[in-house]
Amino acid sequence: MATVELIDIVKQFGGINACDGVNLSIEDKAFVTLLGPSGCGKSTTLNLIAGLDDATSGEILMDGSRVNDLSPYERDVAMVFQQYALYPHMTVAENIGFTLRLRKRPKAEMRERVASVAELLELTELLDRLPRELSGGQQQRVAIGRAVIREPKVFLFDEPFSNLDAALRVRMRTEVRELHQRLGATSIFVTHDQEEAMSISDQIAVMRLGKVEQFGTPEDVYARPASKYVAQFIGSPRMDILEGRLDASDEGLRYLTSETAFALPELLANRYGGLENPVDLGIRAEHIRLGGAGTPAIVRIVQPIGPETHVTIGWDNSVETLTARVPGIAKMHPGDKVHVSLDPDGLQFFDRGTGERVMFASGP
Repeated sequence: MATVELIDIVKQFGGINACDGVNLSIEDKAFVTLLGPSGCGKSTTLNLIAGLDDATSGEILMDGSRVNDLSPYERDVAMVFQQYALYPHMTVAENIGFTLRLRKRPKAEMRERVASVAELLELTELLDRLPRELSGGQQQRVAIGRAVIREPKVFLFDEPFSNLDAALRVRMRTEVRELHQRLGATSIFVTHDQEEAMSISDQIAVMRLGKVEQFGTPEDVYARPASKYVAQFIGSPRMDILEGRLDASDEGLRYLTSETAFALPELLANRYGGLENPVDLGIRAEHIRLGGAGTPAIVRIVQPIGPETHVTIGWDNSVETLTARVPGIAKMHPGDKVHVSLDPDGLQFFDRGTGERVMFASGP
């Protein structure tokens, strides 16, 4: 397999930077996802790794060797596209083995390797069928099998599940992750679906406007987002952001907004003092507590989501809201009065100007 490294990669289209100084270091056998909204540069980055596009500047290294001037074949990568791109007149076996046929491998070897890949992907019973006789998930597995049989250094996946229904997408995530574990291949996956990225990746590169906003494990990007953008892009429901200010007084440390105030623990007064710029407060749904002591609020929306309920609360004449995750079916209704408090372990602060997460100096 292979390591992949991108160094200051820039790709311009008509003067627009689709990739604007992308830096990534992907370890051998890692499963890395490029995640972001449409137009963030993730598919362009994948195409540059594949050799389907040429970088305007910067270097692409595989196993430490520069590959900018090598063709896709010479780079030894295999790509699975959003469109399955199967040959409609060929059987499943012929589609899977087509690369070996181009390489003029012996027929006995082709039959053996096609059979092995088909067994790996549970396609053995379908080898004589044509693509039109298969479901969407089966067609996608055939496309993956065509990549697997090449035994490339790097597997590239460009939003391969976009055309599948929700239930099948979940199943295919599991299958691709299991396949990666069996093969131990370096894999780079592109998606706009943050839940998909969180569930299958060793590491995630969150992209925005042609740049990598954060590169880390799923746990890192969720619990320690580098910026307000990452914090709100990762997680469902999205992280709530309040615009206010920290206030230390005789009443203790509080976070004041235009409509309300949240008491913060004394420990934070020691850790989070001496800020030069205004900060926004971020809090995820699981760290918002409803009931007991706290700040008075009014229930706005109640959304049962199977094993949990999302409860959105707010204040009179205010656009500020917070959404809490409540286990089970919440016995609440719009208009109910509640008290809300914030779990200090879940508080995140972001510089209002730059959007970057604030790393506070340690206190006494």
